[in-house]
Amino acid sequence: MQMRSALILSASLACTLTLAAQQVYTDHDYAQAERWLSYNVRSLVHHTVSGVDYLPDGRIFYSDPSAAGTSYMIADPAHGTKAPAFDNAKLAATIGKVTKRAVDGAHLNVSSYTPDAAGSGFTVDLGWSKFHCVTETMCTAMDTPQPKSAVKTPGPARSKSPFDVSPDKKLAAFIRDNNLWVRVEATGEEHPLTTDGVKDFGYATDNAGWTHSDAPILIWSADSKKIATFQLDERKTGMMYLVPVTNRHPELEAWHYPLVGDKDVTTIQRVVIDVDTAKMTRLKMPPDQHRSTECDDVSCRGGKGWDDVTFSPDGRHLAFVSTSRDHKDEWLRVADTETGDVREVFHEHAKTYYGWQSNVNWRYLPGSNEFIWCSEESGWAQFYLYDLTTGKLKNQITHGEGPVQDLLHVDEKNRVIYFMAAGKTKGEDPYFQHYYRVDFDGKNQQPLTPELATHVVTSAPDGKTFVDVYSTVETPQVAVVRDNTGKVLLTLAQQDIAPLLAAGWKPPMPITVKARDGKTDLYGFLWKPTYFDAAKNAAKKFPVVDYVYPGPQDGGCNGSAGRSFRAAANDNQSLADLGFVVVCIDGMGNPHRSKAFHDAHASTPEEMGDDTIPDQVSGIKELATKYPWVDGERVGIWGHSGGGNATVSAMFHFPDFFKVGWAESGNHDNRDYEDDWDERWAGLEVLDKEGKSNYDVHANQNYAKNLKGKLMLAHGTMDDNVPLNNTLLVVDALVTANKDFDLLLLPNMHHGYAEDGPYVMRRRWDYFVRNLAGGMPPAEYKMTPYADIIKKLYGPGDE
Repeated sequence: MQMRSALILSASLACTLTLAAQQVYTDHDYAQAERWLSYNVRSLVHHTVSGVDYLPDGRIFYSDPSAAGTSYMIADPAHGTKAPAFDNAKLAATIGKVTKRAVDGAHLNVSSYTPDAAGSGFTVDLGWSKFHCVTETMCTAMDTPQPKSAVKTPGPARSKSPFDVSPDKKLAAFIRDNNLWVRVEATGEEHPLTTDGVKDFGYATDNAGWTHSDAPILIWSADSKKIATFQLDERKTGMMYLVPVTNRHPELEAWHYPLVGDKDVTTIQRVVIDVDTAKMTRLKMPPDQHRSTECDDVSCRGGKGWDDVTFSPDGRHLAFVSTSRDHKDEWLRVADTETGDVREVFHEHAKTYYGWQSNVNWRYLPGSNEFIWCSEESGWAQFYLYDLTTGKLKNQITHGEGPVQDLLHVDEKNRVIYFMAAGKTKGEDPYFQHYYRVDFDGKNQQPLTPELATHVVTSAPDGKTFVDVYSTVETPQVAVVRDNTGKVLLTLAQQDIAPLLAAGWKPPMPITVKARDGKTDLYGFLWKPTYFDAAKNAAKKFPVVDYVYPGPQDGGCNGSAGRSFRAAANDNQSLADLGFVVVCIDGMGNPHRSKAFHDAHASTPEEMGDDTIPDQVSGIKELATKYPWVDGERVGIWGHSGGGNATVSAMFHFPDFFKVGWAESGNHDNRDYEDDWDERWAGLEVLDKEGKSNYDVHANQNYAKNLKGKLMLAHGTMDDNVPLNNTLLVVDALVTANKDFDLLLLPNMHHGYAEDGPYVMRRRWDYFVRNLAGGMPPAEYKMTPYADIIKKLYGPGDE
């Protein structure tokens, strides 16, 4: 009896000691972490220049927020001046009277400003309506009528404009009943340009599977007399179905969504239409794949315009690039817009895939009978000059290590190009991007942005000036206007982060680690708790949370874009303040480096299953060796979309290294994802004699039996990007393997979680606190509601 009592007492003491050692988190701890989220730190950073737009006369419109609200400014490079575009308070009061609603002058949220061609008037777009103003005190609402009887594209709604306005602003093209129509802006008169469009074979349709809207996809000739577009053939394309959660009869959402391996996928038949006569010329060529050189859609700008297509100045010819289904082949072609005859000018074949995830970077130069082409054939993305008649190379234009990124301006008269590039400056982060100029013949390549930072550039249409906003993750933005030699003409603003620093904010720490090969340098960032003190915390070890995105079209640190100053990057600092070290590492297979770096472990189905995870492992192990406060034995990982896929891959392939994983909306089996994404990277699906697919090797569910740690799977039930089946395939495999796991389904949420976002974030924090840090999270901590977040970010209002 005494022995039994002693055992009970011993067990009780052990339990008490365990509870005493376990950190119990409070609402205050979570509130302290939440203060580092974007909606709480945005107001602590002033003069973040955005919305830069060159006006027709060469002046520059931009927004400049401060503690008092956002000012909308106009800079004049010619005179070195800047001044408010209008009086916010007066404009708000006027619009308020016109619309009979409260309008806050400090939060107008102007998305565009267009001065009148003559006079002092202007038009502003506030998102919820447009207004034409003679002065700040005389405005009228410009209600844009929607197309009558327009057929809504099946699937979730999109906010893209259903109109594409002609260059002369006199006509607006739109889709009605599967056909292309135009409206005369002055009178409202409407008439059809096509009449033979039918269901699943309509004109100018914006449907790439996961991106779809009612917006027309087309381009206008410079004189507004012709339209180039296509007839979209989905007659044999498979369907995607979503059913909402409801207590009534659900409304089925169904639309065409081609999958990897489908025999029949969406194609386009190119046409040119004479707007005055409605005469249509079909190009004399087979149907093209629904592809572009650089993105998943034929419209890389999300339903606005048509990429890889351009008219000659006189409208007599149309240059375009055709892309093969697997993105290995690109053909530059030129068509006669009157006869439909098509001439092949140039062809490039890439062994893995063409493209480096930049903007469309070729230029059609009929005036000099040349074209500029971008290629990675040398191992780096470079620009080349070709003869338009023969398709023969004339010379390489850009040179040196480091990839070119965006071709922003071509000065045909002086034969100079202006472009963005990264990695060409020795001794700095290779993801820092700079602006360069170089002559057509490859001579006089010079950087125009000398500061040791990453530069975001907006070029004037004539190329004579450009706006340069430069910063690093540690140093705030400086926005200047430069001429085309790089000389600073005017400073627009300097970011003020004094309130942010006063609140205790700390920047992330840039890190450099070796890849799995022990040779290649990888770059990333590390977030420590803001209260971290090297001396005081020398003996403490912080568990690691790895934020991952495998690409190959981007990386967890967002490549060059992630090098700019940001007060908040996801919830990385918030999570760190809960007692973690948070890291992101751009691994081999992520873009913005050399072709070999991008191809590595990301150009076959087997390599796609790599997901940069071996580089994450080697990098974190190196950090744990270098910094005693990094706990390499307690490592968690999380990501969204491709990052959700990579998280599950990490938990299944490295079960002894990653102890906790949180996987959101992952594309776990790319055969259940849109065809033109993974077919670009991994290539086409191949079945062997037994019917086994080469895609099996990187389908996560096939490795479910390896799970050892704690895994949460989250997914929105109405995800029209990555269908829910991707996660349910993993669920089914885990059940079959008799594995414990957690599942969070978000009813009626799409790929982004919108109003459920704060709840999901709080649950994610709880999951890492409980399972990785060994703590006890507060019970059901209430994050800032979504509606309040929107008000914090965009100001008060009912829109």
